[in-house]
Amino acid sequence: MSVELNHTIVHARDNRESAEFFADLLGLEITAEWGPFIAVGLGNGITLDFATIPADHIAMQHHAFLVSEKEFDAAYARISERGIEHYADPHRQQPGEINHNDGGRGVYFMDPAGHAMELITVPYGGWTS
Repeated sequence: MSVELNHTIVHARDNRESAEFFADLLGLEITAEWGPFIAVGLGNGITLDFATIPADHIAMQHHAFLVSEKEFDAAYARISERGIEHYADPHRQQPGEINHNDGGRGVYFMDPAGHAMELITVPYGGWTS
C-alpha cells in the first residue's frame, strides 16, 4: 500500500461553525462527528477534522484546494454573495479580485478561525502529462 493522507485536524474557535462554513462554501458534507471532531469529507477520501481549541492556541494555517471550474464558480458566487473578503494573492494586496495563474483561476480568503484558504482550478505549475 502506498502512503496516503487520510485526515488532518484543523483547529477552530468553534468546530461546528468552521466545519459548516467550509462545507457550505464548497458544497460538501459533514461526514462524521466523534469526540471533539467534526469531519468534512473531500472528494479524494481525505477528511478535514475540525476541533475546537482556545482561540489563543490557534496558529494560522494555509489550506489550498484544487477544484473544478464549476466548483470554483459556485464557491466564488457564495464568497461574493456573503461579502467574504477575498484576494487574488496570498499577501492580500489585491482585494476583491481573483487570479489567473497557470491557465486557471484562484482566490484567497480567511475562514472563521483565521486560517488562510485558497481555491485553485489548476495546480501550480500547470497540468503535467
